[in-house]
Amino acid sequence: QVQLVESGGGSVQAGGSLRLSCAASVDIDNTVSMGWFRQGPEKEREGVAAILTHGGLTVYADSVKGRFTISQDTTQNTLYLQMNGLKPEDTGMYFCAAGTIPTLDPALATARYGYWGQGSQVSVSS
Repeated sequence: QVQLVESGGGSVQAGGSLRLSCAASVDIDNTVSMGWFRQGPEKEREGVAAILTHGGLTVYADSVKGRFTISQDTTQNTLYLQMNGLKPEDTGMYFCAAGTIPTLDPALATARYGYWGQGSQVSVSS
């Protein structure tokens, strides 16, 4: 069974940076796409960023464009999310996922992403 394990979360003040990692138990080359989603306090789950395993095409939520960068290291079977200029509204549980067609729509992600990590907490204080 594919296992995805996130790490790198923590607490930081506004304007700070964090780098999330998602280690996969199998070669991520076997996936079509991977992505990051988050769930903030009293908020609906939202897509943050997604990347095609082959080709490297990426998509970002408008709220994080210019601040977050999604990347991958296929030799290490690891997905990353570099988060700069963090804001309090970025606070939430961040989940990585692997599946087929990339999407930032949580409703579509349920069907398209078959594997999910346990989540990593990110807390940004003002």
